[in-house]
Amino acid sequence: MNLQSIRKEIDAIDTELVALLKKRMSCSLEVAEIKREQNLPVLHPQREQAIIDKVTEAGGEFGSYIASVYREIMGVSREAQQAELSPFGPLASMIVNAKDGIKENVAVACQGIDGAFGSIAAKSLHSTGNIKFYTTFEDVFRAVENDEAVYGVVPVENSNAGSVSEVYDLILKYRYYIVSAANLAVNENLLGIKGATLEGIKQAYSHPQALSQSEEFLKANGIEAVPYSNTAMAAKFVSEKGDKTIAAVGSELSAEIYGLDLIAPNIQTIKNNSTRFITISKQLIIPNDANKISVVFSVPHSVGALNRVLNRFCMNGLNLTKIESRAAKNGEFDYLFYLDFSGNLNDRKTIALMSSLENELPDFTFLGNYKETVIGDKNG
Repeated sequence: MNLQSIRKEIDAIDTELVALLKKRMSCSLEVAEIKREQNLPVLHPQREQAIIDKVTEAGGEFGSYIASVYREIMGVSREAQQAELSPFGPLASMIVNAKDGIKENVAVACQGIDGAFGSIAAKSLHSTGNIKFYTTFEDVFRAVENDEAVYGVVPVENSNAGSVSEVYDLILKYRYYIVSAANLAVNENLLGIKGATLEGIKQAYSHPQALSQSEEFLKANGIEAVPYSNTAMAAKFVSEKGDKTIAAVGSELSAEIYGLDLIAPNIQTIKNNSTRFITISKQLIIPNDANKISVVFSVPHSVGALNRVLNRFCMNGLNLTKIESRAAKNGEFDYLFYLDFSGNLNDRKTIALMSSLENELPDFTFLGNYKETVIGDKNG
C-alpha cells in the first residue's frame, strides 16, 4: 500500500468513528436524563475504570493508547452531561443568584500606609474615602473576616518579580471571593531626604517585591537592598531617620506625602512594570461585564490527572492566563492549584464546567468571576 491509499483508508475509518461517536454522545445525554431523574452524580469512577480496563485489554499492543483516547471520550461525555444538568447544581444556582454590583462608600482594607501602591490600587478600584491600613497581608484578610472592612485589596503578581507567594497562600487559606482586579502601572523611584545624592546612598529600604523589581539598578550603584514591610512605610522610615545615606524605593506619591526628594526616577528593571491587585470579599459578586474567572482545586494522585483537567478548559475554548501551584499544607505531599482563565459565567457551558469540576475533584473552590481592568501610571 502507498501513502495515499493508507490515508484513504484512515479517512474511511474516521467517517465511521464520527458516526459512532455521535451515537455514543446521544446515549450519554440519555444517561444524563436518567441521572437527573434519579438524582445521581455525573461522575461514576468505578464504571469509567471498568471501561478503561476493558479497552486496555482489548487493545492489545495499542491498549495504553486506546485507553488514553477513551479517557478523553469519557471526559467529553461528562462535559455534555453536566451541560444538561448544570442549572440544577448548587454551584450553578449560587452563580446565577450572585449580586452584580460592588458596594460603594464602604470600608476597604489594604496593607501598608497612605502612598503605598496598595493604597493607590484600593482608591482606584473602589469609590470610597474609607481606606483602612493594616500591617500585614493576613491582617487584610482578617479585617474582611471580622467585618472591619467589606473588601480587601492585595497584590498577587508583578510583571517582573512574579507572584506574591504569601498572598496566594492566604487566598488558599481563606477562600474568599475575588470580585475585581486591576493591573497597576508601577514606577519604582529612589527616594531620599533633602540634600541626599545617589552617590551617597548606601542602603535602600522597601518591600521585597519592590527591591526585586529594582535589583539591577541597586546593584549597579552599590546600594544594599534592605527588606521592609511596605514601600510607603519604608519612605516614612527614611523621612523620620533623616539620614542622607539611606533611601526608600517607592512611589512618587510617597515622596510627596513624606517630604522626600526624588533621587532617581523609574529605577525598575522592566520599564513597563506593573502589579496585579485583586479585591477580596466574603460575598460573591459577579458583574455583567466580568472577564476573568479564578478557581482553586486539587487533583487525584493518578497519571495525567492535571493534564486531563487542564484539557477540559481547552475543550471549552477557555484561555488559561495563570496557574500557580502551592503546597496543601496537610502533612502530605499534596498540592493545590490556583487557576485564572478568561471567561464570563453568562455562558452555560462554562457554568457546566465549574459544576462538573466541583463534583469530580477532591478539592474545588470557585473563587469568582470578575472584571479585570488596567490602572494607568498614577504614582510617578
